[in-house]
Amino acid sequence: MDLGSQEKIKRLADEHGPEQLLVVLGAPDAESAEIAAETLVLGDPTYAGALAEVQLGLSVYHVLEDEIRSQVPDDVYDDQVGVMTDVLETEEIAEAVKGMREQASSPS
Repeated sequence: MDLGSQEKIKRLADEHGPEQLLVVLGAPDAESAEIAAETLVLGDPTYAGALAEVQLGLSVYHVLEDEIRSQVPDDVYDDQVGVMTDVLETEEIAEAVKGMREQASSPS
């Protein structure tokens, strides 16, 4: 996640409250999805961006997860995302993002 995106997300969270935001990721692999999710939930692990040491605890999902897919009309999903479900490691990506959500919801 680039530094500009971190700044925008932090601004939106400050303006609307983190509980009002849901972030949908589109990272192409489990590692990058997990890092992006970690940044949005626990803070930037590289300590380089606006979210360094900022634990927003945002609700974060990947576009390949069933929770998101079920909210999008089938024809739109197939047109915009469909081929990616065939070429990406869907389950690995979903598990990586889900793991970060679980960390956000578990008591510290």
